[in-house]
Amino acid sequence: MSASAITLRDLTFEWPDGTVALDRVSGTFTAGRTGLVGRNGAGKSTLLRLVAGLLQPTSGRIDRVGEVGYLPQTLTTSRDSTVAELLGIDGVIAALRAIESGDAAERHFDTVGDDWDIEARADEALHEIGFTAADLDRRVATLSGGEAMLVAITGLRVRRTPITLLDEPTNNLDRPTRARLAEMVDNWTGTLVVVSHDLELLEHMDHTAELYDGRIEVFGGPYSAWKEHLEQEQAAAAQAARAAEQALKVEKRQRIEAETKLARRERTAKKTQKDGGIPKILAGNRASKAQASAGSMRSTLDDKVAHAQAAVDSASRRVREDEHIHLVLPDPDVPRSRRIAEFRDGERTIVVQGPERIALVGPNGAGKSTLLEHLVEGTEGDSDRVRGALLTERVGYLPQRLDNLDESKSALENVQDVATGTSAGTIRNQLARLLIRGSAPDRPVATLSGGERFRVSLAKLLLADPPAQLLILDEPTNNLDITSVEQLAESLDAYRGAMLIVSHDYEFLRKVGIDVTIELDEHGRLSQRRDESWR
Repeated sequence: MSASAITLRDLTFEWPDGTVALDRVSGTFTAGRTGLVGRNGAGKSTLLRLVAGLLQPTSGRIDRVGEVGYLPQTLTTSRDSTVAELLGIDGVIAALRAIESGDAAERHFDTVGDDWDIEARADEALHEIGFTAADLDRRVATLSGGEAMLVAITGLRVRRTPITLLDEPTNNLDRPTRARLAEMVDNWTGTLVVVSHDLELLEHMDHTAELYDGRIEVFGGPYSAWKEHLEQEQAAAAQAARAAEQALKVEKRQRIEAETKLARRERTAKKTQKDGGIPKILAGNRASKAQASAGSMRSTLDDKVAHAQAAVDSASRRVREDEHIHLVLPDPDVPRSRRIAEFRDGERTIVVQGPERIALVGPNGAGKSTLLEHLVEGTEGDSDRVRGALLTERVGYLPQRLDNLDESKSALENVQDVATGTSAGTIRNQLARLLIRGSAPDRPVATLSGGERFRVSLAKLLLADPPAQLLILDEPTNNLDITSVEQLAESLDAYRGAMLIVSHDYEFLRKVGIDVTIELDEHGRLSQRRDESWR
């Protein structure tokens, strides 16, 4: 069995406002590659920051086998930084160059340590992602977002930290960059823990760990094997719960039947005594014995009912809530002949027509998000080669940044802003179908979890009155857990208008059922194809 690289012991973390992010979490991560999964709000990113030492636990402890390298979801490196800084080896490189120039200060040797071959190692690692040591002084501003992410991950490999933590590394990465990252993961040495909702990347893992209900459970295998195991486990748990419920019904019925028999005996005994069939003293003795026997029987039956109820409670706790979205949406009335939008690159024009589901794909830096922003705003940049135009005013837009909500208003009020002709009761019912239940519809959006906020944003799009004829979604699955991605696909399945989606998540696009793919290349050229493989 693999040795433990990270051990969590009753780990608790509270934010300064008293919000509990993790409560007495225990578990281990073994050597090798582990995919860490869990729902939004479970505390996965917080857990990584605790293991990395960026946060200190409120209580409990973390044991690690060595130094930890950590990559957050969002890189905050300055655009004026160099590739060497992004790699995290700029200090060692500077010390080496100082020594080579004749500066024999002891601090330089301390900085270099055992990394005399750092440039050679960096050159070898950079070659794998299309760079060389000659790029060490190159500015980060000249890199695409995907290239910067790969360089940062490469830096963790070059620094040889025994433990490496990656938080959603594939967000905003195009297909070729994702493939390169997968190759890096396959050849990773040491312990690697990756938080991700990317199903393809999770298939490259040795282990799958789930953070659920305050516990970490590790399964030996990639995500698909773990998912199959979980489904089998849940089927068995549901069967056990049904059996326990049936046993409880039997015990309750037997308890009622026994009480009925005792009551009948008591009436018979009283009638016999009243009729004078037996002496009074003997009747009293019999009554005392009957009461004692009845009390013992009641106690035994009550214990059986209590044990059966405990079995139901125990079995029910093993069964997870099956949260599926089942929306009923109005028809936005988009005839197949209706022209919805068009795109031009100077050579060709591509028309979005009828209720088509279209994927807009292309490499990082091609300008897909910019194209969508200009399309929605009705503007065009002077340097934009690709132009777009909307041919309908009924458009719903979900940008990468969820900034379409009024934080001070409730979920209900946010939806009412765009559904003025819909009753509050109807909106509440629809929000419940989107899993916004209980007190959540009436709480300020600022107090909701990330998953709830996303579903409120989605509700504003899907429940607008009149309904949008075109939905535009820009990387909608970024920062969503796997369950939320599945729920998003379920929500969109009920929509009958046109849909334009920018996404590198091909599994999500398959679930949505894309009809047409429009590709924007790095030179600003458009191409179009119909591909049944999406379905």
